[in-house]
Amino acid sequence: MTWAADEGALIEDFGLHIGRAMGWPPMAGRTSGVLMLSEKPRTLAELQEALDASKGSASEMTRLLIDNGVVERFKEPGSRQFVYRWRDDAWVGCLQHQVTVNRELLELAENAQVRGEHLPAEQRRRLRQMRDYYVFMTEQLETLLTEYTRHTSR
Repeated sequence: MTWAADEGALIEDFGLHIGRAMGWPPMAGRTSGVLMLSEKPRTLAELQEALDASKGSASEMTRLLIDNGVVERFKEPGSRQFVYRWRDDAWVGCLQHQVTVNRELLELAENAQVRGEHLPAEQRRRLRQMRDYYVFMTEQLETLLTEYTRHTSR
C-alpha cells in the first residue's frame, strides 16, 4: 500500500500526536491513521507493509486499537482471513472504552476504601479522594457518552 506524501505525513502525525495523547506507542497512532484513511478493510499483511512493521507489532497494535474501541476485526464473506477497519462509530467506541476503564478503577477504589478502613487517617483520606474522583469521572463520562451518542445519531 503506497501513500501520497501528504497522507504519509498525516499518518506520521497520527503516530506522534494520537499515540502520545492516548498513551499509546507511536506505532498504534500510525496504525490508527492507516486504518482511518484506508478506503477498504486491511489484512494484517497489508498493515505490516503500510507500517513497515513486523507481524507481531502490527498484531499487537490492532489488538490495542480493538481494545480501545476504534477498530474492528472481522472476516469478509467468503474469505478465510481476518481484516481490520476503522469503526464507523469509533469515537463512541473510544468514549465507551473510557467509561469502562473508569468503572473498573471506581470498583478498585471502592474496594480499596473498604479494605483500607484500618489504615491511618491520611491514607484513608487518599483512598476516599481516589473513590470520589472515579465516582465523578464515571458519572461525567457516562453523561458525555449519552450526549455524544445522541448527537451523532441525528
